[in-house]
Amino acid sequence: MKGAVWGMNSTMPFKQYLDHDHLFLMEWGFDDLQGDITFTLVVNTTGWIGFGFSPNGGMAGADMIIGGFGPNGSYFTDQHATGNVAPVVDELQSYTLLSMEENEEQTSMTFRRLIQTCDDKDFHITAQPIKIIYAYGTTDEILYHASRRGTKEVNLLNYMTRTAPSNGNYFNAVVENITVPPITTYYHCKTMKLPKLTTKHHIYLMEPIIDNHEVVHHMLLYHCPPVVTETYDHQCYKGDTGDVCFGVVASWAVGGGIYELPENVGIPVGNGENEIYRLEIHYNNPQGRADIIDSSGLRLYYTSELRQHDVGVLNFGMLKMEHMQYNIPPKADQFHSYGVCHTSHFSQIVNPMPDIHVFAVLLHTHLAGRKVRVGHFRDGQQIDFLGVDENYDFEMQQAMNLGTIKTIKPDDSIIIECTYSTTNRSKVTNLGLGTTDEMCLAFLLYYPALPITTCLSHPITQYLTMKSNDNRSEPISNSLSTQTPEYEDIQAYETLLKTIPQVQIIVDDKFNWSTVQIDGIRDLMKTPTVTCEKTNSSIRLGSSWNLVGIIILLLLIVQL
Repeated sequence: MKGAVWGMNSTMPFKQYLDHDHLFLMEWGFDDLQGDITFTLVVNTTGWIGFGFSPNGGMAGADMIIGGFGPNGSYFTDQHATGNVAPVVDELQSYTLLSMEENEEQTSMTFRRLIQTCDDKDFHITAQPIKIIYAYGTTDEILYHASRRGTKEVNLLNYMTRTAPSNGNYFNAVVENITVPPITTYYHCKTMKLPKLTTKHHIYLMEPIIDNHEVVHHMLLYHCPPVVTETYDHQCYKGDTGDVCFGVVASWAVGGGIYELPENVGIPVGNGENEIYRLEIHYNNPQGRADIIDSSGLRLYYTSELRQHDVGVLNFGMLKMEHMQYNIPPKADQFHSYGVCHTSHFSQIVNPMPDIHVFAVLLHTHLAGRKVRVGHFRDGQQIDFLGVDENYDFEMQQAMNLGTIKTIKPDDSIIIECTYSTTNRSKVTNLGLGTTDEMCLAFLLYYPALPITTCLSHPITQYLTMKSNDNRSEPISNSLSTQTPEYEDIQAYETLLKTIPQVQIIVDDKFNWSTVQIDGIRDLMKTPTVTCEKTNSSIRLGSSWNLVGIIILLLLIVQL
């Protein structure tokens, strides 16, 4: 097998491998947020190369280029995909080929386009993470790519380098040679003592160690309250004391990679005590394989040089709660679920309550999830979004840096909205831990850290009633659980779940928890759309990256 490719264009400020084996390298740079963006692709093939931007990580709706160096010289076209079929050549060619080179082992192509092309067949490049798709062939005959394809989420205009340091201090939180059972959903938990640090340190980078990419779905490392003193290594949620460990320290989900914190913040760890941590790994094994031995986990890099702020992670949204039935109906094109957190109740734990500053967010649902939005409310009015993914992909989950710091003040509220599609399901979908169950969560990374780990809500479904034809009342959730309702019934059910009273639960880092009944969910405003403004900027063959340093410096200053 050929070795990894190496970058060929030293003028490009940004580089990112798109695959695990380092066979497909993307380099890029831009002068101006309203101007051109230039790419160089270096791929371990002498065949055709495909590269594009996708709304959800798949072919449908993707904007792409296909090119290579064939017997008659270079070829290169701007195309778009209408589905899982051969793409169509664009009428307007918005990409310009600058160079194409090929040697015995690899091909390099450089091309540019406007960041905003104003072509409805082209993908809008914004300062949010973008799902990049790639594929390549072994010859210049453009045929099916087979396994030579993939998806990577990258923030092109607000990029942060994510590489593990070669000489940094780290510790591993991993399982060791566990047998994954032949069932679709399995949660394994290991409580452990990390290496003892006599003084406070800061974790600044988290790197996943994935032994079996095909089954490891997500991992969470929790800090345990003092009541947890025992270690164990077996299936989760079997009545162990570690079931109360919910202070998120680090996380990873399928499609994610290395995550590095901004330079002024760190996750606190170590104070001379023998603290217990719980590693939770969700295995998704739909094929029921019985031959998987796994040693996955997380590598956490830490430093004794303390940063300005301690990072906190707030687990926020909606999860299954005992004695409250919540069904997502089948055959629904769109069904919205909500969670709310009123920070005014944080004063029961932290008083006075400081402003908290959110710099990143990880959004999470399971297979039915299609969109996730987190709205920020003040004085009863929405003032911003803390996170938006209009094309949520279960296979592509990673913490997203927000680009600007979002400040949550005391008495502010945050609302999460998850949109599900169950058109391919004949039975209701329950809330739960299984991959085919659902949840609606956001993990907010913020500073300064508070002794609060969780803020969840759930509609009090005992309030749900509907009038049957004979004027008797019955729970609408029961009606929906025994039959496939008409679309109007689904809409009514969604509205009722949103407007009835909710219960909010707040949990602190000692696993003390409090509940309060709150009103229903406020409406979120429409997601802002990209406005395309045609530019008269001239097209340049030679690109200088002098302005890039200034732009990135400004972005980093805003982040920090």
